[in-house]
Amino acid sequence: MSVLVYIENTNGSVKKNIIEAVSYAIAYGAAIGKSVIGVSIGNVSDEELKKVGIAGLSKVIKIDGYEYNNHQIAANVLADIANSQGSTTVIMSSSNQGKGAAPRLAVKLGAGIITDVIDAPSSIDPIVVKKKGFSGKAILSVSLLNDKNVLTVSVNSFGISESPVDCSIESVSSDITDETISHVSFEKDTSKISLTDAELVVSAGRGLKGAENWGMVDELAEALGAATACSKPVSDIGWRPHHEHVGQTGIAISPNLYIAIG
Repeated sequence: MSVLVYIENTNGSVKKNIIEAVSYAIAYGAAIGKSVIGVSIGNVSDEELKKVGIAGLSKVIKIDGYEYNNHQIAANVLADIANSQGSTTVIMSSSNQGKGAAPRLAVKLGAGIITDVIDAPSSIDPIVVKKKGFSGKAILSVSLLNDKNVLTVSVNSFGISESPVDCSIESVSSDITDETISHVSFEKDTSKISLTDAELVVSAGRGLKGAENWGMVDELAEALGAATACSKPVSDIGWRPHHEHVGQTGIAISPNLYIAIG
């Protein structure tokens, strides 16, 4: 019996939010007395995967052969491994991949799902975790009453706990496919800092009066080492790209500092 944590990669890179999810999984496993195993799906180097060892993860099951991120395939593969390992808990980041795969996985496993958790269990009988609620305006304590559960970890909320170990990589094959989703194309975000990972964000809205005035936002963001963001009307007008639109109808972010310019 073990806890599974999904080690997703972005263009072959394991980002900070995944190390954070691993840190959470290690703390969760310690609280309930279970070991933790990582699962990687898609083409990523062993060297890159071993970065999760900094958070104390000693084993990753690696499934190669998937060229792009398909949420349904991720859910199918994770369900297959969870069943073979006898795992009753699967943890992943509240990233775009995590948000897409987690509900599908919960259905596959017949599990409960708790999104945007921020803290290790405060109780284990029953297991109680804290999560963000009402778009981050409240903190909820939730009891896990299901036999199986899927949890997603809110980005920039739990932090990274360093407890370095040597991480071993076990490569396995999988013939799981999915014909319901086809890959047409990807539009790569070319911004220097990803909004979902950013700890500092500079954002602005229609108060800037026009796209030509956005230079001050870019300059401030560059000086701070921050990501840039915008409101929905700004992206709808076309002043800024849609991947910078944040908020309840856009990208959910969890920076430590958010500067909104009117």
